Amino acid sequence: MSATPAAVLAVVGAGPRATGLLERIAANAPELWDQERELVIHLIDPYPAGPGRIWRHEQSPLLRMNSMAEDVTLFTDESSTLDGPVRPGPSLSEWAAQFSGRGPRHEPYEEPADPEVLAELRTLTGTDFPTRRAQSAYLDWVFRRVLADLPPRVTVVRHRTTATAVTGPPDGPQRVRLAGRAAALTADVVVLAQGHLGSAPTGEHRAMASFARRHGRFHLPPAFTADADLSGLRPGEHVVLRGFGLAFVDLMVLLTEGRGGTYRTAPDGTLTYLPSGREPVLHVGSRRGVPYHAKTGYRLQGPRPPLPRHFGPEAVDALLAQDRPLDLRRDVWPLMAKEIGYGYYHELFHAHPERTALAWPEFTAAYDRLDWGGAGMAGLVAAAVPDPADRLDLAALDRPLDGLVFPTPDAFQEHLRAHIAQDVARRENPEFSADLGAFLALLSVYGSLPRLVAAGRLTARSVAEDLDGWWHGFFSFLASGPPGFRLRQLLALSRAGIVRFAGADLRIGTDETTGTFTAASPTVPGHTVHATALIEAYVPAASLDRTEDPLLRHLHRAGALAEDVVTDSCHVHRSGLLTVSPADGRVLDPGLGGPHPRRVALGAPTNSRAVAAFARPRTDAPAFRQNDAVARALLRTLAATAGPGREAGTADGDPVSRRIRPPCRTAGAPSAG
Repeated sequence: MSATPAAVLAVVGAGPRATGLLERIAANAPELWDQERELVIHLIDPYPAGPGRIWRHEQSPLLRMNSMAEDVTLFTDESSTLDGPVRPGPSLSEWAAQFSGRGPRHEPYEEPADPEVLAELRTLTGTDFPTRRAQSAYLDWVFRRVLADLPPRVTVVRHRTTATAVTGPPDGPQRVRLAGRAAALTADVVVLAQGHLGSAPTGEHRAMASFARRHGRFHLPPAFTADADLSGLRPGEHVVLRGFGLAFVDLMVLLTEGRGGTYRTAPDGTLTYLPSGREPVLHVGSRRGVPYHAKTGYRLQGPRPPLPRHFGPEAVDALLAQDRPLDLRRDVWPLMAKEIGYGYYHELFHAHPERTALAWPEFTAAYDRLDWGGAGMAGLVAAAVPDPADRLDLAALDRPLDGLVFPTPDAFQEHLRAHIAQDVARRENPEFSADLGAFLALLSVYGSLPRLVAAGRLTARSVAEDLDGWWHGFFSFLASGPPGFRLRQLLALSRAGIVRFAGADLRIGTDETTGTFTAASPTVPGHTVHATALIEAYVPAASLDRTEDPLLRHLHRAGALAEDVVTDSCHVHRSGLLTVSPADGRVLDPGLGGPHPRRVALGAPTNSRAVAAFARPRTDAPAFRQNDAVARALLRTLAATAGPGREAGTADGDPVSRRIRPPCRTAGAPSAG
């Protein structure tokens, strides 16, 4: 055994983000870790390692991913720009193929215990949208493979409980308190990787909840759908849902099929909903008043566009070289939009040249030198793309109901059904594969933004209104929509009268006289919906002030953490996100005047904004780049520590790596989650 004490790393959270970090530790250890020294990694999470809370198996089998199976991976590939080594691995669809004999066996090999999940995996194709239970099985396998890939001197110990606090000096060991356990866990470095977290209701939501209690009504604040208790909604009850994204789709499924309803498919493919009689009536609206765009159901028909081209490292360098405050919409969006347009037209010209009037080299030479949004660009596109329907109009895509007014609710229902049907048809027809080119460019833009944001050069107003507001919504609206079959189900529910569309710029109020919630929209002037239930159909926003995570709450109240504060001469914007160092994810500690050398945070609660823990293959995912940089920094930091001493191993835990460490037994310790 090495004379050097073991180094100890504590990772709070054991879901996909922590799994990705472990994968990068395993990949970089041969270069950066002394193979004679022991490294103990403690994983702390009450939920299953790999899937974590969001992707755990214990949720409705009706819930599905909004990504195709071939578009989900936790592994780096040839597109990844990393300092560490690339270690390819199978996507979800490639992994699933082994269970039907269509693909090679992936070690460690073990068939999922749930027979329904195994049956799904045996028939899963690359273009299917898997259940979340199938994704849970994949994430469980990735976690076990990562464990198998760790060097022999690395031990992983699982703690199936919640971390409640972390204390310790910047130049010494950190002590992590665990729920239900007397002994603290001592570590050299602590990583916070809790993933998406709940938040206490805002003042507005508390007021709505108070109204509901006074009148015996139902109110659900923003929540993770799989955790929400919907049993209080009565059959036939009128419910307003504020939000038209993925949370709404999940709620729609649970309140219809989840209550026994079924769909019947006509010979022409039209769906008809057959109610069970247990469904409430759902009135849905949002700022846009329309559902997120359906995911594309096809592959590129032409060659993959060479991205980035107009908004990559060189463009970011040029923006930063201006040495002045930047406004996202004025200074950055024209480059972002030009990149999206390039992806769109690259596919249109290469896959559907009969619908273009210029040769691609001629078009792209002019496109490269023109500014997005200018008259010259509009003239070029008009000359090169004869049919206006083939031209990319980002403003119209963003707010399709702007300027539209309908005389009656029924007239609006008909219009929106036609809009949704057209969107589904377009996203399932490869004749419109240029939309997929735009989608890939959108992902490229997303990957290039973090470096610009981390430089802190965007104005406070631009961060608050443009980045965290408009851009986040625009990206989600175009890139994070549901599968097309979900929107066909929505149409069937609309025709059956189970779902009613409420309009754009939805205004929610209360009526004390009738004890009802009200919903109104300028889309249908003069029309007001009265309902006895209100659901905020979106996930909780990250908030240090209101977080439900006890560890973050403890640190924030103790003053050890700072909110993400962006200032200029007139504004202060508090995003609610935990501020971390852009290079290595170290937590900013106001008491130190800089990053804490022994505390790191990753993912959704942080201002790094590289949120997605898994990604589409061959997109140089920013989260994978971040995981690699943080893993390398962690290994270097841990290598320089003397180790926290023998007390590091006293906390109760379960060994899960090849090197077995006998678990301690503590009375009252929580069981496996």
